[in-house]
This record gives sequence, C-alpha cells and structure tokens, in this order.
Amino acid sequence: MIVRRVWPARPTFDSSLRDFEQLRRDMLHMLDTFAGERDSATTSGVFPPINITQDDDHFYLRAEIPGIAASDLTISALRNHVSISGKRELPKEHERASYHRRERAEGTFNRTVALPTLVDSDRVEARCADGILTLVLPKAAEAKPRQIVVKT
Repeated sequence: MIVRRVWPARPTFDSSLRDFEQLRRDMLHMLDTFAGERDSATTSGVFPPINITQDDDHFYLRAEIPGIAASDLTISALRNHVSISGKRELPKEHERASYHRRERAEGTFNRTVALPTLVDSDRVEARCADGILTLVLPKAAEAKPRQIVVKT
C-alpha cells in the first residue's frame, strides 16, 4: 500500500502570508522607484545623481561625484545624449575588518541622459569642484528658437 502525504503534518499558512508580504514590499519599492523617491536602499544603479537645468542658450548638468578624480571620468556628448562614465574605488580595509553597514558601492559606472534638444558637442565645458561635476552644454543653433520678422 502506497501512502502519499499531500499536506504536511502541521499545515503552515504563515509561509504563504510571508510570501504575500514580501510581494507587497517589492511592489511598494518598485512604485517608489518610479515615483522618484529614493533612500539609501533604492539608489543602487543610479550613480551619479544629477540635476539638469536650462536657459535659452545652454543646458547645465550637475552630478555628484565625491571621491572621484577628474582624470577617472569619461564624458561624451553626441546629438542630444550626454554620457558620464568612470570608476570609483574605495580604499581597502584591513583583512580583519567586518562591516556593520556597507552602502558605498565601488566599481565602474555609466550614466547616459537624453536632452530635449540637440547640443553643440564641440563647445561643451566641464568643471569639477568639491565633488560636483558641472557640464555646460550649449544648445545647437538649429535647436534655439529664432525670432521671425514679419515684413510688411
């Protein structure tokens, strides 16, 4: 006679509820990410954080890159895309160190953003001071608004 056990001796419903709770937390985390909210747990993959502003003639991109030397950065501008890439290395701890919390990531990064109009890549300026990279991106002549004179 073969006896097959379908249910465990003591059914555990808490494990299925735990799975739903984990699913709920994952969904909230995903929604917070799409909404632009971030904390130390949701910033992975978004380095460096940037702000982009504009006026009539330029875009201004400011990126936080603390601890990264300007020589370790590669910046390129093509049509309406700007890319910032580089490598962040953290000093090595001694071999007996154990971490209480480790949130600073190291390694290579690449961040590309699209701008609403074309930029003149030949006239892009880059400055780095106090851990802030500032790019001045002139708008291309064909992207700037032109005043049309009406002839009578």
